[in-house]
Amino acid sequence: MRSPGGTVEGLCTASATIFAVGIAFLGYWGFLEPTPWRSVDILVVIAALGGFGALGLVPWIATASSADEGEAKLALARRAFLAGVVGIWLAVAFSLLGPLAK
Repeated sequence: MRSPGGTVEGLCTASATIFAVGIAFLGYWGFLEPTPWRSVDILVVIAALGGFGALGLVPWIATASSADEGEAKLALARRAFLAGVVGIWLAVAFSLLGPLAK
């Protein structure tokens, strides 16, 4: 079954939106504060960077021309999008654990 029209545009737009939400979260979270970092803070940054990396790859994967155009390429882009969303949500969850880790 073929993907509906606009799938590539939808994936790219959703990826950019979640990327922007993640950047806003990092700005609100305050990773530039002068307090010393704890291990939970490092987990937040690692999860966020992993999520940003995966979300940044989504448009590249979805729009790259290759021999196997179509469904396989979109399935890989969807998996990258899911990995990016999970990474950002893990960063948020780890940041909520920060105050509990004292």
